[in-house]
Amino acid sequence: MSQHVGTLIVGAGPTGLGAASRMAQHERNNGMKLDYLLIDAAKEAGGLACTDITPEGFLFDLGGHVIFSHFDYFDGLINAACGEDTWNTHQRVSYVWMRDRWIPYPFQNNITCLDVPDQIKCLTGLVAAKAKPLEGKPKNFNDWIDKVMGEGINEIFMRPYNFKVWAYPTTEMQCSWLGERVATADVDKAITNVLNKTVAGGWGPNAIFRFPKEGGTGGIWKNVSKNCVPEKNQQYNSNVVKINAAEKKVILENGDTITYDKLLSTIPLDMTLRMVAETETPEVAAKCRSCADTLAYSSSHIIGIGLRGVNPHDTKCWLYYPEDNCPFYRCTVFSHYAEKNCPDQAAMLPTLQYGDGRKAEGSQPESGPYWSLMLEVSESAAHKPVDMAKVVEECIQGCLNTKLIEAGTEVVSIYHRRLEHGYPTPHVERDGVLAEALPLLKERGIWSRGRFGSWKYEVANQDHSTMLGVEAIDNILFGAREFTLNYCSLVNERGQKYTDMKYSV
Repeated sequence: MSQHVGTLIVGAGPTGLGAASRMAQHERNNGMKLDYLLIDAAKEAGGLACTDITPEGFLFDLGGHVIFSHFDYFDGLINAACGEDTWNTHQRVSYVWMRDRWIPYPFQNNITCLDVPDQIKCLTGLVAAKAKPLEGKPKNFNDWIDKVMGEGINEIFMRPYNFKVWAYPTTEMQCSWLGERVATADVDKAITNVLNKTVAGGWGPNAIFRFPKEGGTGGIWKNVSKNCVPEKNQQYNSNVVKINAAEKKVILENGDTITYDKLLSTIPLDMTLRMVAETETPEVAAKCRSCADTLAYSSSHIIGIGLRGVNPHDTKCWLYYPEDNCPFYRCTVFSHYAEKNCPDQAAMLPTLQYGDGRKAEGSQPESGPYWSLMLEVSESAAHKPVDMAKVVEECIQGCLNTKLIEAGTEVVSIYHRRLEHGYPTPHVERDGVLAEALPLLKERGIWSRGRFGSWKYEVANQDHSTMLGVEAIDNILFGAREFTLNYCSLVNERGQKYTDMKYSV
């Protein structure tokens, strides 16, 4: 089967749904007649922001997603889709677990919690860094950490933690992506806090965040799909396997073809470039493949553990793990976000195993209450491969090692999903690749946008990703500027929300 559309949108995650909802808004509010189609390989909307449900009834997102926003448009869209009374509001309560203790996040503001030798190492490095003015642009992320925070903080926390997150060493990463993502260190405050034995908290744009009362993060995007984009403009179970840019045609896995005038693709940029290369001239094909090969990314393992009992971690949200006593870099107490992230207390579930790895042979179903942990493990082909057969077992042992659970804790559900494209790495060569690849595709009628479509981690949260799609549509239709894509640091200025664009029903 073959069909033609004016604008084809590939990928029904936040970027694709942002784009399609913008099309629908222009039709509804401006009287425009637009020919567009949103397609996705999956059976329903969500993309990397979907939520899975285990057979036992535990919900797990594909990573630590929460709702905070830089844009009025984004707020209006998800409120229109989900309603304004369907959210829990939480204060971010985050800690670093190291040296067998909890250290409030961010680590660099709370070195007062360390033992004296580590305090001395961190403060000495911080003072030395502040005493030497910055000379020129840092060569890489590691150089930036040394110049801003000092060697002590880098050695004790930043270097090992970031390697666990990215699966790339900090020496291979650039630093233009940082913005609000990484807290800097104030030498005066650090010394004052150590002397007064005080801690600092509440840092970051998501110090207060929202989360759906039910359905997980994926429920948001199902509702956007249902309530903000006409059903006739959506098509699922449609996996793109080839892109012929010259003929403006995509070929689906089932053999169907869709021709288009404009293509907005959220397919990972490296994959898009390799598909485009297949039908290009040898010179352009070589450029596409070179760019694709240079882009770096890490894969993510999401491990969910459903547990019987009462959550012993109070209001803790995100927990960070820089040491090698566990494979995960972050743990989310996922049951804390919403009661319906777990089965009802009356649900009868058998014990699968205990916290120390002992199997629960012949376990009879019992009732709850229940709670859950969601763990994230990063890997890359270049630096940090993960053993698929052992990662779940190692994560549960890591939970025991770091006192997240006890030896007798009852595990009633285990979830594991690997995402090939987990994090778009801000590699030292990234910006040069994007400066060549994105215009090359746009010249061929392809707007590559989204978390992996435009490969900019600094604008890859749900609000950013949505606006990448919204602004791409306005660029396609009217030639409007794409602010989020091209002015990342301005978008992320702290304390500022952009009110110039509204979503209205």
